[in-house]
Amino acid sequence: MSIIPLYRVDTPHPQAQACAACSVRGQSLFGALDRAGLDYIHASIDSIRLQPGKTLFEAGVRGAVLYTLREGIVRFERVTERGDRRIVRLAGRGDLIGQEVLLRRPYADDAVACTPAQLCRIPAHLVDGLCSQNPALVRELMLRWQRALEDSEAWLAELATGPARRRVLRLLHKLMAHTEADGRIWLPQRDEIGAMLNLTFETASRLISQFKREGLIELPDLRHARIDGPALQRALRVEDER
Repeated sequence: MSIIPLYRVDTPHPQAQACAACSVRGQSLFGALDRAGLDYIHASIDSIRLQPGKTLFEAGVRGAVLYTLREGIVRFERVTERGDRRIVRLAGRGDLIGQEVLLRRPYADDAVACTPAQLCRIPAHLVDGLCSQNPALVRELMLRWQRALEDSEAWLAELATGPARRRVLRLLHKLMAHTEADGRIWLPQRDEIGAMLNLTFETASRLISQFKREGLIELPDLRHARIDGPALQRALRVEDER
């Protein structure tokens, strides 16, 4: 009995072609691969969507997949020894999520969608195989691990200590990195701001209202803001000089 191949052996797998044409390839893990490197992709990568508040994975679970975030914002939550839930960092467009699985370790935090999110679900064995063929991908993974570590350390240093006003200003500055095409940013709910910055709901609400009166932000709706970037920078300089 003759076997008819699904794809010609000299034709790249459809997934390799899709990755080559991806709009976030340059920002993603696979941006480290040239076209020849992409041709090693012979497994399908699912595209999934998450609605705000939906959990991507939970801390302590041993998974077999990692993710590239194509659109949206995902937060990482951790429960403290006192039982308080803390948001420890954010991920945005092009970021790699869940790379712990490459070390055969469980996910370190809960990953929860902040906004509508679209992600690529990448099997860990696919990344393992690509790394064995592409040293550039190994270097890119190391850079992304280092970046995630630096983000967590910066979050702790800049957002978890100091006066409340300075912490919220710095949070707004970080959120500007995820500005949408229409100039808006995702604005966490007041209790989420409290969980990010170790502040009370009342303090977070008071400061957001204060920033609105000062003209630092506009609030077109409950979940978005527009930030006056120069005014925010001036306010941060004043706080840093105190």
